[in-house]
Amino acid sequence: MLIEAHDYVNQLYPEDEELLQVLEAIKEHGMPEVSVAPAYGRLLTLLVQLAGARSVLEIGALGGYSGICLCRGLPEGGRLTSLELKEEYAALAGSHLEKAGFKDRVEYRIGPAAESLAGLKREGRTFDFFFIDADKENYPLYLDYAIELANPGALIAGDNCFLRGRTLNPDKNGPSVQAVRHFNERIATDPRLVSTLLPAYDGLILARVK
Repeated sequence: MLIEAHDYVNQLYPEDEELLQVLEAIKEHGMPEVSVAPAYGRLLTLLVQLAGARSVLEIGALGGYSGICLCRGLPEGGRLTSLELKEEYAALAGSHLEKAGFKDRVEYRIGPAAESLAGLKREGRTFDFFFIDADKENYPLYLDYAIELANPGALIAGDNCFLRGRTLNPDKNGPSVQAVRHFNERIATDPRLVSTLLPAYDGLILARVK
């Protein structure tokens, strides 16, 4: 009997107890259970390492699952800046990163991500790696800022590019769906980027800024 590809991948790797605790806490707090897939979490760690990224920007902290994955790839002295709308989400994420040993490597900025991004731009901040996993209607705006704040050669990763199949369904045309389609299409065609979209789980798009 054939098994699904993602089930096969999940069977290859032991469950990560530290990340499982994050998922359980998210559930206990009644937060959306939408953390990045475990395989993509491992990919984020690998990509941060391969890129030699020292400054990472995360848009959407939730409970800290992706934050841990990103920090695991950072070298000594590397830093994660994480943007989160809700103070209680950032607090939970911060507690998990502290338990994981990354307390001194992460900075949280609370409030609408667009405002935080504008602030980072005013401060002249730049980054080597971006992970976009927040409100979908603003994905195109977040892409604009990522390109503006990118160091040469920076990587951009965006999760949930399929929106559980809605992006692929021509009968679905709500604001979030249209925004994510626009985000995907822009990354695929922008001459400043080299990109691909991984068609597993809920879709992860990857781009390198030239």
